[in-house]
Amino acid sequence: TAQAERERTRPWFTPNMASVMVCGGGNAAQVVSCLFGSRYKVTAISLFADEAEKWDKAVKEAGGMTCNFQGTTKAVKSVPDLITKDPSAVKNCDVVLLTVPSSFHEQYFSKLEPFVQPGTIFAVMPARSGCDFLFKKVMGEKAETLGLVAFETLPWACRFNDWGKTATVLGTKESIGAAVVPPVKQTKMDVILKLQGLLGVEPKIIECPNIMSISLGNPGQVIHPGVTYGRWHKWDGKPLAKKPLFYQGVDNETADVLTGISDDITKICQALKKLDPNYDLSQVKTIMEWYMASYSTSIADASNLKAAMNTNSAYEGLCHPMKEEQGGYMPDFNFRYLSEDVPTGLCFTRGVGELLGVKTPSIDKVLLWAQEKLKKEFIGKDGKMNGANVVETRAPQAFGVTSKDALCKFLKIKKEAACCGFC
Repeated sequence: TAQAERERTRPWFTPNMASVMVCGGGNAAQVVSCLFGSRYKVTAISLFADEAEKWDKAVKEAGGMTCNFQGTTKAVKSVPDLITKDPSAVKNCDVVLLTVPSSFHEQYFSKLEPFVQPGTIFAVMPARSGCDFLFKKVMGEKAETLGLVAFETLPWACRFNDWGKTATVLGTKESIGAAVVPPVKQTKMDVILKLQGLLGVEPKIIECPNIMSISLGNPGQVIHPGVTYGRWHKWDGKPLAKKPLFYQGVDNETADVLTGISDDITKICQALKKLDPNYDLSQVKTIMEWYMASYSTSIADASNLKAAMNTNSAYEGLCHPMKEEQGGYMPDFNFRYLSEDVPTGLCFTRGVGELLGVKTPSIDKVLLWAQEKLKKEFIGKDGKMNGANVVETRAPQAFGVTSKDALCKFLKIKKEAACCGFC
């Protein structure tokens, strides 16, 4: 039975061991629930329709979950302690892991907020950009009693094979950046040690000095919209005979687009440093630096960005999101590469740049194209982040932060440094 499998794989269980809530039901949630369930008490929650009920049934049918590691014979088996759609289950959890797309972060924060207990740590994987703005908005005064850890990305590239039963880790990152705001009566190190214990030896958690480092260093906002734009902005609208490769199909022009977005972000970091030289953004990496920090052992040719992406074995065979139409394949512009990474990534960064007076030509080019494909208006007709749909984004402007002064206040940039002619 599932209970027997749980007792067999986790014989050292004690009532005081870490209790983790995993939010979501997709690739990452399946892998996290299985891996963590082998060592800790796990509650898996999905708010989507009857997904939790179906997941629970699948686990019971299989007698547990199995997670394999590509290229090895290693397999981890476990059974979540509870699979539910009831948000009140959070009251018994020390750590909440959000592994849902960032467009669903607000839904989970809002549903969990009435039941969450002081001292609970929310770890968001990946946080994307502006997670702290959203967390404070939803949690209100309660936010001061909670921990927030913003991860730059997921620890693994992973896919489920048989939903609810088996999944595969395609590649594990060597390191992963995380910014920590500890709950009351805990230190940053307390939080990091607890989360590193969950993850195991790899990836190693590298502490980032502030959540802005995660927001601006968000690799998804560069890679996903940038590669999508590079492949499709000149598309003739005709169906393709086969799905094109996503990462391994990057050409020189697309690599230049990614580098341009990365350069825009670097200029924003420089502007923030001018406001306060002590404001630490040293861990915001260029896109090439991020690839080498995350995948150096998986990359066969690191001579340039295009080569690094084309030869990264962790992403082997992954294609552009496509739909079968007209006897072939058509791009799915509503996939999360645009629908998530634009509003919760590029829009935040573009909004910060605007407040700081930084021009962002590469971001603007991709964002204007993407908003047309999404049938949204983020950048208004006057070129400002005041479009009709900006309230759906993580741009500071969506949270009422509409001036340089207001941005400095939220980021707690020192007043004397921030306002000497700059802010």
